[in-house]
Amino acid sequence: MGYDTAHKTDPASVVPEEWGGMWFLKDELETNELGFTILELETNELGFTILELEPDGKGKEHDETATGQEELYYVVSGEIEVDLTDREETVTLAEDDVLRLDPDEPRQIHNRGDERAKLVLVGAPL
Repeated sequence: MGYDTAHKTDPASVVPEEWGGMWFLKDELETNELGFTILELETNELGFTILELEPDGKGKEHDETATGQEELYYVVSGEIEVDLTDREETVTLAEDDVLRLDPDEPRQIHNRGDERAKLVLVGAPL
């Protein structure tokens, strides 16, 4: 087969259900014997994640220094805040906003709003 497909809930969520959910789809879209995925990219280098956060939910604080991976956060619905922890700065993102982060930028995503937020997170090494 020349492509792969995945549903966001094929892998187990890494965020507790009461906060929403976070599904890493990179392993679900591994290249097949022909070397293609549904994205027509080798997912050995590209990370694709869906994150849903309930009000008061949060992701883990982290950076990607060890992987050298920059990340893009695209807000599908809702509003989130990204705390840039070393800077003591917060970036607010609403529906259709995008944020790009350098690998060494420590960050933590929060949903401090009143509705569930849904994001697509994409990462790849520089």
